[in-house]
Amino acid sequence: MLDDIRKKEIQELMSGIGRQALAASRPLATASAERKHAALVGMANHIAARKEAILSANALDLENARETGVAASFIDRLSLSESRILDMANAIRAIADLPDPVGDIIAEWDRPNGLHIERVRTPLGVIGVIYESRPNVTADAGALCLKAGNAVILRGGSDSLHSSQAIHACLVMGLKDAGLPEHAIQMVPVADRSAVGAMLTGLGGAIDVIVPRGGKSLVARVQNEARVPVFAHLEGLCHVYVDASANLDMAKRIVVNAKMRRTGICGSAETLLIDRNAKDVFVAPLIAALRDARCEVRASAEIQAIVPGLIAATEEDWATEYLDAIISATLVDGISGAISHIAEWSSSHTEAVIAEDPAVAERFFAEVDSAILLHNASTQFADGGEFGMGGEIGIATGKMHARGPVGVEQLTSFKYRVRGTGQVRP
Repeated sequence: MLDDIRKKEIQELMSGIGRQALAASRPLATASAERKHAALVGMANHIAARKEAILSANALDLENARETGVAASFIDRLSLSESRILDMANAIRAIADLPDPVGDIIAEWDRPNGLHIERVRTPLGVIGVIYESRPNVTADAGALCLKAGNAVILRGGSDSLHSSQAIHACLVMGLKDAGLPEHAIQMVPVADRSAVGAMLTGLGGAIDVIVPRGGKSLVARVQNEARVPVFAHLEGLCHVYVDASANLDMAKRIVVNAKMRRTGICGSAETLLIDRNAKDVFVAPLIAALRDARCEVRASAEIQAIVPGLIAATEEDWATEYLDAIISATLVDGISGAISHIAEWSSSHTEAVIAEDPAVAERFFAEVDSAILLHNASTQFADGGEFGMGGEIGIATGKMHARGPVGVEQLTSFKYRVRGTGQVRP
């Protein structure tokens, strides 16, 4: 009985949030670029000014997380520092300075009958963002949705609730300062999982699209249960292929950075593929560089024969997003073998090729079907901020509407404006 009462209360809470978001989305869709810019700058300033309060809230989340004995990679994703908070504020300022996409004419043309047709960017409406552990997503998602003229309902993980609420308070201050509806960015105030279920129903038609950002189980639940469109951000099972034509020093730098710069992000490399034709040149130094960086290597039998003492890789390793200082490694038959391995095991997120042969790079770009492909660069660049988007809600691994970093432009739809001079259709 108590569970039923609780579910009813949460359903009523979420329905109210949906109605408020829908009401806020209407004036937001026509808000001026200047007003949105002012709100975003205000948000950034409030975050920077209230960093001590945000750090205090984050300390509560970290204390709770450590008591549950979670992995170090999880703690890294959850942790905020003064520099990370200032980076968050600067990311919002970068979003503020982007061109306003709303009203942008994507294409225009004239018909023989004199009609002039324009395809114009419009807001999506109300976006639901469901995410885990990373409190900075609160700022990124709120700012990006606002820039694109959308209202947003944020549902962060229970583990980051205090941090996210402290950040959200700053976003609301920025909205109020600029005279925009404070319900344009709402944060679900409860950790109960039934709140997620309510969002997946669309809240009575209030939500236009759902963006999940989290682990495989969260994304799977959203994809299976959502009754509204989903921008799917699946796991980041990222590969780095080192071709026989690669520069060894470059390969070492890129491989170590791709895995170890931040192991807990979706752009972290999880599998290393090495050209079998150059195994005597690359295997030992690449494995040594990873181990020197305190990375555990799980290797195929061929690599174990070259570097004894490594943990044996199993078939499960090729399908595992470690989000930790662990990488799987195997040999492949050149670029063809790399493409085949990636096609079988990749989550279609991000892949990199290290090669001096331009033909290898071009074939990799042409035949690998992932959202982001890099040549002679670390997979850690798979990030909307690094793409010049100011930030991102996530990396979409599907193929419909949005793919790759989901930034401001990806959070818009379009409509057609047709201008005539009295034409009628015969």
